[in-house]
Amino acid sequence: MKLQEERMDLPRGAKMALSVVVNVEEGSEMTIARGDRGMEPVDELGVFVKSKMRNYSNESNYLYGIKAGAPRIVKLLKRYDIVASWTVAALALENHPEIAEAIVELGHEPVSHGWRWVHQFKMDEEAERDFIRKATASIEKTCGVRPYGWLSRYLLTDNTRRLLQEEGYTYHMDDYSGDVPFWDRETTGTPMCILPYQLDNNDMKMWTDPALTPHQWLDYAKANFDQVYAEGEEGNPKMMSLGLHLRIIGRPGRIWALEEFFKHVRSKPDVWVTTRKAIADHFMAENPA
Repeated sequence: MKLQEERMDLPRGAKMALSVVVNVEEGSEMTIARGDRGMEPVDELGVFVKSKMRNYSNESNYLYGIKAGAPRIVKLLKRYDIVASWTVAALALENHPEIAEAIVELGHEPVSHGWRWVHQFKMDEEAERDFIRKATASIEKTCGVRPYGWLSRYLLTDNTRRLLQEEGYTYHMDDYSGDVPFWDRETTGTPMCILPYQLDNNDMKMWTDPALTPHQWLDYAKANFDQVYAEGEEGNPKMMSLGLHLRIIGRPGRIWALEEFFKHVRSKPDVWVTTRKAIADHFMAENPA
């Protein structure tokens, strides 16, 4: 059996597609203040207690992303003309409408990261359908356009993709199996476009323990970019995803690494920097189901 290298068709002779994904979870994370059983477990402070109590410290750490991180990220997106897809937890935009306003002003794409940043995989079909509908309606209200892509928090259910299709979604991100879009013909009644996501160069790697330093993260992201670009020069174009978070990359000691990465991207010709919806739409047009 001969191994076949992945490739995707790209417009205007582009050597690769770059998808920058800005995750917005701040203001929708778990807390007893929103009726949850306990505090948010994802915590840079390294403090998690199972008791039913609020973690005010972690909540303020998330709020940093809104107050200080977002302005830095938006400034760089504008400076380097980087078009991004924003995977937003709907409630985060309701609680912080200035983020929705920034997305609209930039002309970027809102992608649904759920109604809230909670565990969707625990829901039965009825609850999950309601969760999807609430997220869709909320994002359309705050951003003026409905989302067409979806990214769950960690895991999905056997019903997720079918429900997303029934609610008008055209692509799904909960997949890590490759570097090019493909059709899922097995888990849904009709084929659905899957846009794989990357976790290896996500800025979360600078938040978890053990963590990468900003220098290590930048070296890895640039190496990822250079490899995908080189394969495109060889005639096998692919996609690279770069996942970011307001509260992580938006810190003063990390934001410089993102700027250096954007400088590196802009030093290369024939890179299609675009939204995930644009990539999905192009794939579906070139490869009808």
